[in-house]
Amino acid sequence: MFVERLWKSVKYEEVYLRAYESVPEARTGLGRYFKFYNAGRPHSSLGGMTPDQFFDRAPAESAAA
Repeated sequence: MFVERLWKSVKYEEVYLRAYESVPEARTGLGRYFKFYNAGRPHSSLGGMTPDQFFDRAPAESAAA
């Protein structure tokens, strides 16, 4: 289910809003989007954290448990 939600987000937040002229342009745009998705976009399923924030703290919490 996660992957389906991810691709829906990619399509609606990036692909459908851009008119890529070429494959290299699409790669650049998607690369930029995934950096934003992981580092700048809060996710409600992660308690408002970005994936980077969530996974940066996860090992510390599991080691403490």
